Amino acid sequence: MQLADELVEYNYQNALAAPADAWTLLAELQAKHCLPRPRLEALKRNLDAVWSQVKAEREAEPKPGQPELQPGFIELPQKYLDNHRRKGEASELGRMLALAGRLQSEVDRVVVLGIGGSYMGARAFFEALCPSYHNELPPKARAGKPRIYFEGNGFDNDSMQDLLDLFENTCVDPAIREERWGAIVISKSGETLETAAAYRIFRAEAMKFYGSQPDKWRRYILPVTGAKGALRDLVEAEGYPEGDVLTIPDNVGGRYSVFTAVGLLPAAVMGLDIRALLLGAATMTKRFLEEPFERNPVLQFAAVNYLFNEELHKPIRVMAVWSKKLEALGFWYDQLLSESLGKQGRGAMPLTAVETRDLHSRGQQHQDGPRDKFINNLVVKAPKHAPIAIGMADHNEDALNSLSRKTYIDLAQAALQGTSQAYAEVARPTADLILPALSEHALGQVMQMLMLATVVEGRLMGMNPYGQPGVQAYKYKMREILKSSENKSSVPGLSPSKSSANLRGESPP
Repeated sequence: MQLADELVEYNYQNALAAPADAWTLLAELQAKHCLPRPRLEALKRNLDAVWSQVKAEREAEPKPGQPELQPGFIELPQKYLDNHRRKGEASELGRMLALAGRLQSEVDRVVVLGIGGSYMGARAFFEALCPSYHNELPPKARAGKPRIYFEGNGFDNDSMQDLLDLFENTCVDPAIREERWGAIVISKSGETLETAAAYRIFRAEAMKFYGSQPDKWRRYILPVTGAKGALRDLVEAEGYPEGDVLTIPDNVGGRYSVFTAVGLLPAAVMGLDIRALLLGAATMTKRFLEEPFERNPVLQFAAVNYLFNEELHKPIRVMAVWSKKLEALGFWYDQLLSESLGKQGRGAMPLTAVETRDLHSRGQQHQDGPRDKFINNLVVKAPKHAPIAIGMADHNEDALNSLSRKTYIDLAQAALQGTSQAYAEVARPTADLILPALSEHALGQVMQMLMLATVVEGRLMGMNPYGQPGVQAYKYKMREILKSSENKSSVPGLSPSKSSANLRGESPP
């Protein structure tokens, strides 16, 4: 049984229009821009039908001609935990822990190669749950946990070279553990060019550093991929032992894969408790399947956000995170929402804001700009560290001595309350998604909650929340351009014979 203060909750009272006994300007604005309680109540019948549909889909097998269906993420956390209890090290979770332990013990730097759902969850884990300056800490302070880097998520030539230069200057002797590096390459299909190109580059670097024989370098590069596909074929050709390749389940889509080896293997390498992550996710799934609307944050979040987007015409959905450590979690939700529901000319536009930092950039627009936004505050109730006090000072020109006993926690709480009140007084609707702490269990809950809520919202919209046909368009066009330019100049608009002369400042022949 989970204690109430360990559970993620969703408080949407500030999003509701207050009953008005008489006309006031605020009452009129609330009637237009906040959620009428009767409308939320009226949605519940449709919500119940969708709830039943999502429950039924979680065990359904796709039929020929049926739209893509990948609901495997719903039951997977509990399945991993149950399988680990039965089989121990032989289970999928046991293999992840063993491989992560090998990397931890043998290298001091690990690069996670992946893009989109293949890296954003791991990045959210790293930023939320590891020390903010983890990579700057000496090995002893990191308790032997490797430094973590992320690449393969774009075509930034200079960023890639900066990381290669870092390795070249700090990783000199492969016989020394503190100078060895490794990688986790993540791609379900293996055909995503950003990750495939990065893997080829780092594989070549590994061969130079460790030696060209595969058994000398593949120990330090771990693949996570689908049961079939280009990356699977490649690592088999390279002679990877079967036990060193982790498999992404077929019925789990990329942006829903954070609780597979895609997110769990990097998290384990970081030294995080991946069983607690899974337990948090399984706890949220159980609440989703069993609890009524009044105690079900999945249904609450899906219903409230659906109504603001579809009926109150607020297409911009702001995730205002009240901790810098949660910015990457906001970006992870950006992708989840965009790829799942941004279809057929519909779907809310996600925007991550870090407070109070972005109150000094976007705050004016949120307070007085167009009324096209609904704001979800992502709040942590209990910080990891002891409160930091402002303290007294001999010189009080900054007039802070009167606040000397206040802490950063007091300041953050006052800022949240003040911002919420300021928005409420002009009928700018907000809701609070509350984490009990920055812990593996809490993060497991909130990420599973957001995935489940996205599926429910998609079904409320009459839309398939799985698949991302729009993402494929740029990939096809990019491949066509690269293929057509194989025998042409890399300089747009110049033929091969002309480009070299022009780049030297010469007249073309």
